[in-house]
Parts: sequence; C-alpha cells; structure tokens
Amino acid sequence: MDIKASQVKELRELSGVGMMECKKALVETEGDIEKALDLLRSNSALKAEKKSARVAADGVIKIYVSENYASMVEINSETDFAAKDESFIEFTKNIEARLVQKKYLDIEELKSDVEEDRQKLVQSIGENIQVRRLVTQEFDSSQKIGTYLHSDNKLAAMVLLSEENGELGRDIAMHISASAPLSITEDDVDKEVLDREKSIFETQARESGKDENIMQKMVEGKVKRFLKEVTLLSQDFIKDPDVSISKLLENSNNEVVAFERFKVGEGIEVSSKDFAEEVAEQLNKDG
Repeated sequence: MDIKASQVKELRELSGVGMMECKKALVETEGDIEKALDLLRSNSALKAEKKSARVAADGVIKIYVSENYASMVEINSETDFAAKDESFIEFTKNIEARLVQKKYLDIEELKSDVEEDRQKLVQSIGENIQVRRLVTQEFDSSQKIGTYLHSDNKLAAMVLLSEENGELGRDIAMHISASAPLSITEDDVDKEVLDREKSIFETQARESGKDENIMQKMVEGKVKRFLKEVTLLSQDFIKDPDVSISKLLENSNNEVVAFERFKVGEGIEVSSKDFAEEVAEQLNKDG
C-alpha cells in the first residue's frame, strides 16, 4: 500500500526515529500509526540493547541544587559529536528537569524513569547512551553546598560545608575538580589504595640498593608526599598555592563535611583500534 509523507512525518514526530525506519514500520503495519509506533518501540529496545555493549565514555555532567539536597549526574554517549547533538542535549535537559521535580537517591530509579526516552535517543542518533552515575547529597539549613561545573560540562564537583559560604564553597568545589583528592583527611584514605602505593614505593626503594634504614626513610617520605597530594585538607589551594585547604577553611571558620567529584568517562576502559583493524572487523561482519 502507498504510505503518505504526512503519515511518515507524524510517526517520526511521535517516535523520534529516522524517516526510513518510520516508512518501513508503516509498510509492515499497513499504515496503522499505533501499531507502527509499537513496532518501532520494540525494535528500538532491541537495538538499544545491542548498542549497550559498546563503550560510552563521552558525554556531560548535570548538577541541580535545591534548598535541602543537591544531585549530580553523568550522562554518557560514545562520542563528543553525539554529546553535542540537539537530541542528546534535550535528553540531558529532561533529566535535569526530573532532578528538579524529584529527589533521586537511587540511580536505578532515575534510569527507569528515562528508559523509554533513552531508547528513542539510541535509535535516533545511533550511539550507546547511558545514565552512568548519580550522587545526591542531603543537607540542613545551616549547611551550604558549593558546586563547580567546568565550561565543557565534562568535569564537576560539589562540596558540603558545615557553614554557609557561597564563594568559599564554589572555590573549594573548583579546587576539587582540578586536584582530584581521594578523601578529606589522611585517615579517610582507602587502606587498599595506601597499601598498593606503599608496595610500589618499597619496590622502588629496594631497587635503589641502599641500606635498610635509608630505604625505610625513602618509603616513609614517599608515603607522606602521597598522602599530602591526595587528601583535600593537605592540598595547596589551587587559586593560592601559599595557602592549604585546611588553612583556608580555618580562616573562614568552616569545615568540609563531604564532597563528590565527577569527570566524564573516568574509570571507563576505552580500547583503541587503528584504521586497518576497524576495516578488517567491518569486513568480517559483512562477510
């Protein structure tokens, strides 16, 4: 049967799927818009599931701060090109709007609420799209959340201060974004992380061939430097290296209660292939 351009256009607007896919669905369902939409949703789910195996290590971060909670979410795409697509941007804005309407403490709940939109987006732009991680920090009226989101929306942090101080909160959030501390104090550093670093330092010391006492002092010195580098209070303030974060807080009669830092794609392993490998892989698929 003949499928009218107006039918394709209507289905395109309802589904967000490409024109050719819409026309095929209409042909298969003999022009029934509702059945075609159901078919596209089904196909979209299948295609989205296949694409979910592909690595999504690009994307953006969104932050929302209310009167008693703040949420930060990372939304991933496979490429920066897709992250700049209007449909992807609209998807992230819709997620941001949900954060305004509802306090999400569980990322699975957020994922469930946006799953249908995510599948449509995957179908539309042809890339794996994922809502990767979410953190929500609750606070009372006496506390203050400071946030920082870099201009490219790929690096962000939020910090909870014991006392309200907007400028200080933003400064420390910016510092956390740039300096990537692992914990607030030395006592908070994960034991496994510290043990791993200490083991590396001990191996380096043994390879030096120096006396046992000297090797021990070498290890102790490196551990001390490591702890200074990775703990927030010990770090030098990025805007004024002559002042530590600890001193900055002391001067403001304030304390850091908690912090979170997101960098898009951080911790995701991305395999790289050269052009010849990609061509060979595609030829094998086609064969």
